[in-house]
Formats: sequence, C-alpha cells, structure tokens
Amino acid sequence: MSSDTRTVAVSEANVMRRAADFFELAKPRVVLMVLITAFVGFYVGSDAVPNYLELLQMLFGTALAAGGTLALNQYLERDTDSVMARTRHRPLPDGRLQPREAACFGMLITLAGLVYLALAVNWMSACVTAVITVSYLLFYTPLKRKSSLCMLVGAVPGALPPVIGWVAASGTLTVDAWVLFAIMFLWQVPHTLAIARLYRDDYAKAGIQFLPVIDPDSGSTDRQIISHSAALWAVSLLPTLLGFAGAIYFVAAFVLGVAFLASGVRLAMNSNLLRARRLLYASLIYLPALLLIMALDRVR
Repeated sequence: MSSDTRTVAVSEANVMRRAADFFELAKPRVVLMVLITAFVGFYVGSDAVPNYLELLQMLFGTALAAGGTLALNQYLERDTDSVMARTRHRPLPDGRLQPREAACFGMLITLAGLVYLALAVNWMSACVTAVITVSYLLFYTPLKRKSSLCMLVGAVPGALPPVIGWVAASGTLTVDAWVLFAIMFLWQVPHTLAIARLYRDDYAKAGIQFLPVIDPDSGSTDRQIISHSAALWAVSLLPTLLGFAGAIYFVAAFVLGVAFLASGVRLAMNSNLLRARRLLYASLIYLPALLLIMALDRVR
C-alpha cells in the first residue's frame, strides 16, 4: 500500500470515527424512545388513515430536535459526566470532541428540527418541541445538582413527545393528548428512580441530587415508586374510558399495570440492587408494550 493510499485510509477512518462520536453525542437510543412515543401519539391522534408522509416528516423533525437537545445537554454536563464511571467515556469528557464543536452541532440540529417541524408539519408540533428543549436544558439540567425535585421537572419534557405526535396529526391539543402525557410522566418516576438506585454512588460523586442519593434508607424513594406506579396503573386505563382505545387495550393496561406495580412493591419490601434492576427492566418492557397495544387497538 502506497503512502498516499494509507493517508487516505487514515483520513477516512478519522472521519468515520468523528461521525460516530457526533452520533453518540445525540444519544440515539434515547432519541429512538422519543420517536416511538411520538409515533404512537401521531397514530392514535389520527382520525382515520394516518397521513404517512406527514408522519415521516414529524419523526424527522423530532429526531433532529431531540438529538440536538441531548447533545446540548451533554455539552452542559461535560464536567459532571467526567466524574461518573458510567459517563466518563462519552465523547466530551473523553476528549474525542471539543466543547465548542458539541455546542455548535447541538444548536444547529436543534434549530433545524424546530424550523422543519414548523414548516413541514405545523406550528403546534414545533412549539411543543421547543418547550421540551427549553425545559430540559434550562430547568431540568441545572436543577439536577440542586434539588431532588429535578426528577419531576425532568419528567415534563420526557412526557411531551407523544403530544408532539398528537398535535402533528390532529392540529389540536385535547384531553386525550394530556392523558398520553400523564402516562409518560408517571412512568418516568419509577423508571428514573430505579436507575438512580442502581447508580446512586456515581450520582453522589457528581453531586447530582436524585432522591436515592439524599434518601439513603430508601423510604421516600420507595413511597414515590409505589405511589406513581399505582397512579400510572389508574391513568393507563383512561384511553379506553375516554374512547380512543378499545377493550383489548384496557385488559392489557390493567395486567401490565398490576405487574409493574408489583415490581415496585417488591423493591420497597427489600431495597437492593437486584430488585432495582428488575424494576428497571420491567419499566423498559411495560412502556413499549402498553404503547404498542394502544396503537393496535386504537378507536378511529
């Protein structure tokens, strides 16, 4: 292999490596969950046959805005991430990307996503997405090092993606959309607390004030898990009662809600890492299963 060929190969490898780092900066797994929930909101919010072109446009704009927001979050939390074992190998704390690069990348694709939603979908979907960006970056992110209330504040932007889909499909913000929001909001509390219980020492080292960090005996944590899981079980039944999901969904929501609540109760009875991990797995099964059945059994 000639020196020129080797130089080109090295250059291409560097480009691919940097592209992978920018892709990681956008947290693709989190973006995927955002897109799934936004898809369900759009599908359930459509009156008849969904407009699939508009659906794809909504997903594209949402993906850009979500990825950019998450990249900006990593930019703001780069010092904190460098302290924790679970995050210190991310592109910024590891030095693979420079802070200025991350900030420019995040701002560019966030703005691109918001503008695209406003022009290609509708202004309401862009507004809801903008609320997610502002609340996540300006309220939730700084509050994480100040108060355990950050969990509830952070649950607001995390619960809004299905509302993006709903308003993109219907152009209106109805009580049905807020039920989807409530399901997402209540689900996030036990989900987040399970993660915080697993990585409590890491969060404590970084000064992040999640409830398990300031509640070493887990009493308040357990009460929050059980109360929000019970509320989630009740609220998850409303789509059938309000008429936008069918009887099959109602039965599935009832069974899934009881099983999820049972996982939280078991953790409260014996708060250990194994049961916290099981609750986390239960939350990761519960939400996609619930949303899938809701979409399949929607009432047109």
